[in-house]
Amino acid sequence: MGKKIRILGLHGYGTSGAIFSSQTCDYSNAIHDHSSFRRYLEQQYDQIGDGDTFDFDFANGFLDSSPAAGIELFYNPPYYSWWPADPSLEDMAKARERLKIYLKQNGPFDGVIMFSQGCTLGSSLLLEHYKDTPQDPPPFKFAIFICGGPSLKQLESEFGFTINSELWEVDAASRRALARRADTAAILAQGSDRWSNDVNDITDYSVKELVDMVKGPYQIKIPTVHVVGRKDPRNLAGHQLHAISHPDIARIFEHEGGHDIPRNEATSTTIARLVRWVSSSITAEKAKQIRGI
Repeated sequence: MGKKIRILGLHGYGTSGAIFSSQTCDYSNAIHDHSSFRRYLEQQYDQIGDGDTFDFDFANGFLDSSPAAGIELFYNPPYYSWWPADPSLEDMAKARERLKIYLKQNGPFDGVIMFSQGCTLGSSLLLEHYKDTPQDPPPFKFAIFICGGPSLKQLESEFGFTINSELWEVDAASRRALARRADTAAILAQGSDRWSNDVNDITDYSVKELVDMVKGPYQIKIPTVHVVGRKDPRNLAGHQLHAISHPDIARIFEHEGGHDIPRNEATSTTIARLVRWVSSSITAEKAKQIRGI
């Protein structure tokens, strides 16, 4: 008999649960269409749990918000965020506490799928767990991060990470580059061509060198999937989040786009396969024993 796998969705700044649901529908459809993965799964796994169903809950952010750059071209209001555009540590901690209340009222959830700001919120909740209550079960059994990373100021101030001073400059420059590429004018003028590999324009350091500039005492120790855009100015943030996840049970996939949710068939299918891998790990003795991607 199959199981129902409940997945919470945490959207990015200036969108909504409904928008995130729409943006990820290609993944959801591919995940639900088990027959499309039957041959793949039979090749990858020794055993398949037939009849699994996925139940997605796409939550709304806690604050009313202006739309994310360009989102109003495609989606109507309302728009929400988890915290203000320029948040304080208090703002971010408050959002985390409100998320805990949401989990108590609407959970439990097996997994969580996040985009951009949602990744920052979800990763901070997991890091807080490993810092304060590592003896308890984590809030989720698996996590999928799309085009998002941790907050450096949270890592440093709340979780005791050491951040190289040069990384702060790169982080700020990448945020400015994202603002330029994601605004409405750029979308109207260039469309998807607005994305370029801004990382090369921001710094001469390699991604590995930049990732190594973050050192800390905690890891995310549940199975994770990290989806990053190769041309996303915030590409580094996704790699940083991957680097603070347990390497034996973390998978990273770099798509060819920017700071967005890829919707083409090949990419959606790959991400759906990764979701199947990570969700299958909740019944495995050890996630790292699953032959994955």
